[in-house]
Amino acid sequence: MPSVTISRRGEDRVRAGHPWIYRSDVSQRDAAAGDLVEVRGARGRGIGYALFSDRSEITLRMVSFGVEPPPDGFIAERLAYAIEYRSALALDATAYRLVHGEADRIPSLIVDRYGDYLVVQALSQAIDRRLTEITAAIVDLLHPAGILARNDPRVRQLEGLEQRVEVLYGAVPERIEVREGAVRYQVDPWRGQKTGLFLDQRENREAALRYARGRLLDAFSYNGGFALALAPKCTSVLAVDISEDAVARIRENAARNQLSHIEARTMNVFDELRELERVGTRFDTIVLDPPAFAKNKASVPKALSGYKEINLRALKLLEPGGFLVTCSCSYNVSESMFLEVVAEAAGDARAEVSLVEKRTQGRDHPILMNVPETYYLKCLILRKLA
Repeated sequence: MPSVTISRRGEDRVRAGHPWIYRSDVSQRDAAAGDLVEVRGARGRGIGYALFSDRSEITLRMVSFGVEPPPDGFIAERLAYAIEYRSALALDATAYRLVHGEADRIPSLIVDRYGDYLVVQALSQAIDRRLTEITAAIVDLLHPAGILARNDPRVRQLEGLEQRVEVLYGAVPERIEVREGAVRYQVDPWRGQKTGLFLDQRENREAALRYARGRLLDAFSYNGGFALALAPKCTSVLAVDISEDAVARIRENAARNQLSHIEARTMNVFDELRELERVGTRFDTIVLDPPAFAKNKASVPKALSGYKEINLRALKLLEPGGFLVTCSCSYNVSESMFLEVVAEAAGDARAEVSLVEKRTQGRDHPILMNVPETYYLKCLILRKLA
């Protein structure tokens, strides 16, 4: 079997349970792109098995620890285990994540379900090389109408892989209707964000519904996920997004769900928050669900400034007794950093605020305890006391 020898620092990382070994900790290698390799410590002893990349900074992605190699067909076994777990969750939705990479012990593989169709992403050389095997296993387990490979993320370039979108099995339409709770959406699996929708906020929308009331502002609305979910409890809804395409989808989805009291505006959210404050508009419920402000560590200071700005403005717009649902999907902004910046925003807004719920991504996007990178979504539900 091909093998890779790692440094003592890399060995300590493996023994701590982290599945990634970086290029700087690889001392010797006898492997080709995408190989399953034996990982050896600095003294030559076997410590586990990993998927190898000859291009990425993440050179090794561990798939098992110890001297015994994973069995033949281990990917199919882990696919079955991941699918069984999602079935046990009894999610009230027809769109959700079936396989979440490292958290399902299949590193760099994403599989999302949209009704009778599946969308996959192969984000490393090894998974891309095994797509035929993975497709066959998924077909055997789930019998979908079609499987689409959305292999267009830029991260594939770091692996030396081509960016492409292609059907792997059956046929996949341009639009798929899915349901989250009572809300129905049209999904574009070929061109939509990620694999078509952002699926990690579903349970946070369910939680927010418990508090929603009165006038609602949904900022960075994208497809209108929060706006549509909370609208039945609110007297009026304003959904704001900078993308004209996104706003068009919000309007389509509002009509599809017969929610005539949703207004969608194409605006820069930072500008709109300032304008709403200037004209004295007030809301009883506000949702802030921005895109990742911090793509890397260098951008964290600017990201924190952005989070503070939008939370400060939102708290000024919020009526006493109202609720703010505020989110960060930036892994590089930790939970403690996010809590601190929101607290600073409350202080500057001269608002007394209580923390009602502290939440994260949905259960179909599991977090590995020894892998902080898998904990990326922070969601706070706050109540403005005065």
